[in-house]
Amino acid sequence: MEQIADVSITAESADWLADFTRSIVNDRLAACGNIVPSIRSIYRWEGAIEDDNEALVVLHTRQSLVPAIIERANRDHPYDTPQVLAVPVIDANPGYRDWVLASTLDADGHELPITSAGG
Repeated sequence: MEQIADVSITAESADWLADFTRSIVNDRLAACGNIVPSIRSIYRWEGAIEDDNEALVVLHTRQSLVPAIIERANRDHPYDTPQVLAVPVIDANPGYRDWVLASTLDADGHELPITSAGG
């Protein structure tokens, strides 16, 4: 059975992330996204240490859909180099895992019927 993954993406705006997440879920590239509206990011960029407020989304998806999410983020994200990190899920509630798989496109790009609620 296909594995699932969590994909984290940061952005300056929680509203932008909500719109982005809505489009990703609508296109069945992820089952859902959990948005944390305010995080503090400290990082080196172009030789300087930056300290910024950002928002974070964690998308729940199939591992096979991660490349499509990365492609979409690179296309739509306002940052030149958006943070997009995918982490394999090594274990999960079986019912939730099944819901993630049923709520996303399969390897052939087909929609499957959703059999249970998630969130």
